[in-house]
Amino acid sequence: MAIWQWGLLALAVVWALQSLGVWFQMRHYSDVLKGVTSKYADGFVGAGNCRGRFGKGVIVLIVVTPDLVVRRLLEMSGRSVFAKFRRREEFEGMTLDALRADPKALGEAKPGVAEAIKKAIEQIDRMRSEPKEKPGLAGLKTVGA
Repeated sequence: MAIWQWGLLALAVVWALQSLGVWFQMRHYSDVLKGVTSKYADGFVGAGNCRGRFGKGVIVLIVVTPDLVVRRLLEMSGRSVFAKFRRREEFEGMTLDALRADPKALGEAKPGVAEAIKKAIEQIDRMRSEPKEKPGLAGLKTVGA
């Protein structure tokens, strides 16, 4: 076999391993998100991310109560598909407004974490501002209307 064929085979193997790793990471993300949403049925969940070009990428999940107190803040940061969520207990019990207003709480040393937290808070704000759907068939349009 020629050298270019070995190189092409190695490239295919590395690509397959990367695809498998991404699949495992997405499965971990969806399992954690499902676990959080099933454990805390009331309130809101916001997810934010910050991609790192050469640094670490960050994903943050924020769970808040209906009165906007942070119940759980989970952070996943890393360069590989082996990164896992870590619970950040120092944020639990804070109000969402206090978390939004305090830049030191967001982590000035970690700008990626601060950006991901800001995006998660924005997502929670958008979910709160959307009108709730009416139960039943009240939202359906009839043929004659």
